[in-house]
Amino acid sequence: MKLTLYGKENCGLCDQAKVTLEILQQDYSIEIEEINIYNDDKLLEEYHLLIPVIKHKEYLIDSEHIDIEKVESYLKSKKDSENS
Repeated sequence: MKLTLYGKENCGLCDQAKVTLEILQQDYSIEIEEINIYNDDKLLEEYHLLIPVIKHKEYLIDSEHIDIEKVESYLKSKKDSENS
């Protein structure tokens, strides 16, 4: 499963979000795609007040102060639905 992390350089919250995802990678098969919103005007307009933002496809999992339990709950629900 690919999760997209929208953020920017020199962003402490973005760095924390990446670490959170890396921790979750130990238990879940996830790929992390990082996108710098400052490289795309549309993304900058959409997310500049929300970063970091974690999305799976078009679903916004969490933003700003990333909650590892919220992200893990989403991953568990996806894993459970795949196994059903």
